[in-house]
Amino acid sequence: MDAATDACCSTQLIDGDGGFNVSGLDHFIRNVKLAACGLSYAVVAIMGPQSSGKSTLMNHLFHTSFREMDAFKGRSQTTKGIWIAKCVGIEPCTIAMDLEGTDGRERGEDDTAFEKQSALFALAISDIVLINMWCHDIGREQAANKPLLKTVFQVMMRLFSPRKTTLLFVIRDKTRTPLENLEPILREDIQKIWDAVPKPQAHKHTPLSEFFNVEVTALSSYEDKEEKFKEEVAQLRQRFFHSIAPGGLAGDRRGVVPASAFSISAQQIWKVIRENKDLDLPAHKVMVATVRCEEIADEKLSCLRSDEGWLELEEAVQSGPVRGFGEKLSSIIDAYLSQYDEEAIFFDESVRNAKRKQLESKALDFVYPAYTTLLGHLRSKAVDDFKAKLEQSLNNGEGFASSVRMWTESIMLEFEKGSADAAVRQASWSASKVRDKLHRDIESHASSVRDTKLSEITTKFEKQLAKALIEPVESLFEAGGKDTWVSIRKLLKRETEAAVSELSACISGFELDEETVERMQQSLRDYAKQIVENKAKEESGKILIRMKDRFSTVFNHDADSLPRVWTGKEDIRAITRDARSASLKLLSDMAAIRLEDEKPDRIENVLQSSLIDRPAGAISSQNRIEGPTDPLASSTWEEVHPKDTLITPVQCKSLWRQFQGETEYTVTQAISAQEAYKRSNNWLPPPWAIMAMVILGFNEFMLLLKNPLYLMIIFVAYLIGKALWVQMDIAGEFRHGALPGLLSLSSKFVPTVMNILKRLAEEAQANSRPGGSESQNANAPVSRNQMQNSDRVSSTRSNSSVSSVGSSGVDQEYSSPNLSQRRRTNLPEAEFS
Repeated sequence: MDAATDACCSTQLIDGDGGFNVSGLDHFIRNVKLAACGLSYAVVAIMGPQSSGKSTLMNHLFHTSFREMDAFKGRSQTTKGIWIAKCVGIEPCTIAMDLEGTDGRERGEDDTAFEKQSALFALAISDIVLINMWCHDIGREQAANKPLLKTVFQVMMRLFSPRKTTLLFVIRDKTRTPLENLEPILREDIQKIWDAVPKPQAHKHTPLSEFFNVEVTALSSYEDKEEKFKEEVAQLRQRFFHSIAPGGLAGDRRGVVPASAFSISAQQIWKVIRENKDLDLPAHKVMVATVRCEEIADEKLSCLRSDEGWLELEEAVQSGPVRGFGEKLSSIIDAYLSQYDEEAIFFDESVRNAKRKQLESKALDFVYPAYTTLLGHLRSKAVDDFKAKLEQSLNNGEGFASSVRMWTESIMLEFEKGSADAAVRQASWSASKVRDKLHRDIESHASSVRDTKLSEITTKFEKQLAKALIEPVESLFEAGGKDTWVSIRKLLKRETEAAVSELSACISGFELDEETVERMQQSLRDYAKQIVENKAKEESGKILIRMKDRFSTVFNHDADSLPRVWTGKEDIRAITRDARSASLKLLSDMAAIRLEDEKPDRIENVLQSSLIDRPAGAISSQNRIEGPTDPLASSTWEEVHPKDTLITPVQCKSLWRQFQGETEYTVTQAISAQEAYKRSNNWLPPPWAIMAMVILGFNEFMLLLKNPLYLMIIFVAYLIGKALWVQMDIAGEFRHGALPGLLSLSSKFVPTVMNILKRLAEEAQANSRPGGSESQNANAPVSRNQMQNSDRVSSTRSNSSVSSVGSSGVDQEYSSPNLSQRRRTNLPEAEFS
């Protein structure tokens, strides 16, 4: 339905058989909102001979969409019954009424009852009635609806009271005769009709002007002078604006029914008209013609149903499209209609034609299912072709929207050709419904493919974003740098904008509207943001492990990332504070999500002042009693939205307690390692003892200088003592304590001395044998090697002793094995050679 039809809401009020369309009228009134007009509305009707151009005039005059006669098909009845429509663009609301033409051959010369009833109905409810007449009919006795007007005038006065209806005679195809000359003749004829009509006593002397206003206008020929005709119609149209105002065409109308009662009034008027009809029964010849023509029609219809050509065609259609279907079926129907014409040629023409139309209608109804089946096959094939060709185009990399447009046009054109081939000449069937269904199927499939492709593209970029964000964000959280969230925001913005740009390029071929593109881009941005937020939530659950790892890294490694050796010079307090501060930085980073570029929060400062800068013992005391001003005694952070909170202040406080408890052992081990290192390297006596020994032993020192023999004895004693020191590993034994060391040395002293004496005796024997010098030279390396091996064994025991003192359990990495190594390398190796 086009725009004009939608605007005027054309509706059949009374069908050709006189049936009143109640539901249609109610629907019409609702659509045009007539009930709200009150008395501000008008009704304009037109009557006149059949095929006189009534519908054409109404359509041009009021921009309605009444069905017009097709001149190329011949002059025949176009409007059946009475149709109404809203006049487009006319104020006030004006209803146009198109009546079935009078004097039509379809109803015949004897069947004028409906013509009279419809004309009377139009005069009864209309404010303005257009009488459409040919210019050359003026002055003729049986033209210009004179007989009809006689009956109408008489019956109207008998049934209704005067309501001052305006009769506007429209003279069509005006000639050179001026209107000023034609109008008096026409008015004289109308007056004669009025004077000749029998009147009831009440209206015996009532003038015509009491019932009607008579107006006359003339129009040029529509076919010969179309432009002139349209100009004159446009001028006439202006007279219908404000037609009910004083001075208008219907300015003095009477007895107007409110618009809300228009439907009821129209129904009652028609009912009265129908109950007072006076119709003659059909003639005998008409009755016979009716029965016989109906029998012939039934016989031909039965033959059609069993026709072999039709049965073969119907069977073929069930399997698929049939080329030339319409032409073949039209030929079959034509054959049986010709047979009917031959057998019914001598019967009444009107009956014969009516039954022929019935036969044609029934035959078309019978074959219509095959036609619809064929259209269904054409539609299915078209849909399958569209699917295959669209997929092929997309696989070749062509744009989605352009491919859909191209193949839609191609498929629809192919369907149009197929539906035209299937058309039957005798029928006015339309393939529009199947065409619309095909178009909907194509659009549905295209929409499905589009949604699938867009979903695949979106999933692809979501995976790309996940790959580009998850591991880097995790690395940034683990590193815990100075500007963790700044780096994350830069990373998120860079990767998101890159993905959005690529997404826009990928979907450009879909030719989506700007709102859809923006929605997809925003969805991708939200997804990227959600990835970071989910990763942040995941990392917040591992914050305690991260804090302990960070503490261990900072505490056990120096600025060059080398493992610390606790020599006693390190400031463990300062190192511990730095390690805890680094761990606290991780905790502050993970406390809240900071993806918005807003002013910085104070989470790190609050945690620093509450957990690290607080005086010693404050935390433990507050474990029992929390002051009302404790900044961590809250479930939310200032300047942070609750939805962005990962770890609440209360949770931060609890995590810090647990963190401190689990890292105290590491600090204790470092302190123990420092003390052990100090004990292992403190072998010299105090300085005051050394000074006392120098002062008190001055005389003995001078005695040694005066007698060199004492020096020799002391040197020999030193060598023996040094040998015992190395062999017995005295330093290593005393690392476990004084008492264990003495007990161990007491058990090893005698075997060690005996071993040394045994070696000296073996060397003395070797020197007393012949060739002793060679044996001595040969055994010297062995003895030296044995001494070195013994020294290596002692050093190994020393290392193990130092390690066991420096640390135990899980913190062996803080021990100082290098100390014994340094001591071992400082011993003179040559003293045993």
